[in-house]
Amino acid sequence: MRYKGYAGRYLDVDLTSEKIKVVETPEALAEQFIGGLGFAVRTLWEAVGPGVDPLGPENVMVFSVGPLTGTLFPAAGRYQINSKSPLTGIWGHANSGGAFGPELKFAGYDMIVIRGRSEKPVYLMIDDDRVELRPADHLWGKTTHETTDMIREELGDDTFKVATIGPAGENLVRFACVINDYGDAAGRTGMGAVMGSKRLKAIAIRGFNSVRVAKPDEFYEFCLEGRDRVVSHEQAMELRRYGTPMLVEVKQSIGELPTKNHWTGVFDAYEKIGSHTLKERYWVATKACFACSLACKKRFYVRSGEFAGTYTGGPEYEGLYALGSNCLVDNLPAILRMNLMCNRYGLDVISLGAVFAFVMELVEKGILSREEAMGLTWGNYHAMIEAVEAVAFRRGFGDLMAEGVREMARRIGKGAERYAMHVKGLEISGQDGRTHRSVGLTHAISVRGADHLRSLVTVDQLAYRDVAAQRFGGDKADRVVDGYSEDYKGLVVKVHEEAYAVRDSLIVCWYSVGWPPIFWVEDFAKLLY
Repeated sequence: MRYKGYAGRYLDVDLTSEKIKVVETPEALAEQFIGGLGFAVRTLWEAVGPGVDPLGPENVMVFSVGPLTGTLFPAAGRYQINSKSPLTGIWGHANSGGAFGPELKFAGYDMIVIRGRSEKPVYLMIDDDRVELRPADHLWGKTTHETTDMIREELGDDTFKVATIGPAGENLVRFACVINDYGDAAGRTGMGAVMGSKRLKAIAIRGFNSVRVAKPDEFYEFCLEGRDRVVSHEQAMELRRYGTPMLVEVKQSIGELPTKNHWTGVFDAYEKIGSHTLKERYWVATKACFACSLACKKRFYVRSGEFAGTYTGGPEYEGLYALGSNCLVDNLPAILRMNLMCNRYGLDVISLGAVFAFVMELVEKGILSREEAMGLTWGNYHAMIEAVEAVAFRRGFGDLMAEGVREMARRIGKGAERYAMHVKGLEISGQDGRTHRSVGLTHAISVRGADHLRSLVTVDQLAYRDVAAQRFGGDKADRVVDGYSEDYKGLVVKVHEEAYAVRDSLIVCWYSVGWPPIFWVEDFAKLLY
C-alpha cells in the first residue's frame, strides 16, 4: 500500500476450516473508509446478511485498528471489535484501550477478520508473520486474568498482548465482553459472547514492526503540540487526577446521575461512591494506554474490611453508576469487588448493573418475588455479588438475567417492559435524556442502541459555550448548550455523529475528542493529509 500509517495487510481467519490467509489491505478501502470502524463496518456489510444468527458460525467478527494506531499521537492506543450483536440483533461495536491495538499494528496487520466456528476451543497466536491457531481446552473455564497469565507462560514471553473472554463469553451471556491487559474492556453489545460462540478463547499478539508516516517531522511536531494541549487542558488534568469517576460529582450536580433504575438523577449518597472518596481511600496507581499523555486509568486496592485484598483496574464512572447509584449501593469496597469480578468473568458492567436494577424494581413492584430474584433488592450488594457469578455461569435465575433486560421483560411479562431501561436492546448507560434533549435524540437514532460514545453531544451536557460558539456560531451558542432547549439539537447531533465516525476510524480516544474537547475534525484532517 502506498499510503503510510497502515500495515498494508490483514488476517482472514476461518475457524471452521482452520485456514489463515494474509490479505493485502485494498487502497480503495483506506481512501473511502479511513480505517478502524470504517474498515470493520464495510467488511461486515459485505459478509453478514440480515438473517445471520449472531451466535452462529455465519456471523463475522472484526478486530481493527486505524492509521494513527501505534504512532506517537497521544490518544491513539485503542482498537475496535465489530460484529452482529447477540444482545441487540443489530450492529455490535465495542472499543478498548491499553496496548493490544498498537501491538496488532506492530505485528503488521490492520484487521483480523474472524469467520466460522472451531470444533474445539482455540486461541489465535500472532507473532509477526507467524500466525497459528492453538488448542485452548486447558484455558476454557478460566478467568481472563488466568488465561492471560497461562498464555504468556505457554509462549514464554510476558510481552504478548492478550485479548480474551472469561466464563461469561464461554457461556454466551449476551452482554459478555472482551478483556485485554487484565482490565481494559471492549465492553458493550456482547462481543465476548460472539467469541465464545466461535470457541475462540483469546488472541495473543507480539509484534516488532514500526509504523511509517508520510511526513515524520511534521507529524512529530503535531504530536508534541497534541501532548501540550492535553497537559495544559484543565479538565484533562482533572481526568488524569481522578479518572472518569470524577463524573459522579459532575452528573450529580446537574441531576443526571442515574439512580434507582433511572427513576431519578440524584443519589443522596453520591459522595460515598464519588471520585474523591475513591482517590483518598483506595487509589494505588495510575496507568496510561499506549503513548497517551492523559493517563486516566486508575488502580484501586481495598486494604481492610469485608472485601480486603480486592485490587482492580477501575471502576470507571459507568461502573460506579451501574453497580452503585442505579442499584442504591453506597458501599465502595463492594462495588470494587463486583468490578473485579466483571473484569475476571468478562462482563459488561453497564448491562449487568442495568439488569440488577431492573430486577430490583420488579421486586419492588411485586412482579417478581424476592426469592425468584435471588434476593436482589435495593442496596443489597451481597445478593449482587452472588448474582454476578450466577450470571457469568448462567446458574438459576442468572440464566435469565444473562439475556439482558429486553429479553427478560419479554419472558417475564406482567408489565415488566415498562421498567426495562434499554434502547434497541442495549441497556442505557450513565446518561439521562430528561436533563438534555440531545441525549434522548442520540439514543433514538443511534445504530447501536443506547450509545454514549458514538453520538453523545458534550457541548450541551457540559455547557462548553466557547466550543459551541466556535463550531456553530456565537448567535446559536446559548441555545446549543441549553440542555432543555430543542433548538439546533438535530444539527448538533449530526455534526457530532459525523465527527465521531471519523474519530473511531482513525482511531482516537473519546477522552480527547468528545470530552474533554481537545481535538476536532480540523485536527483529523491535518493528521490524515
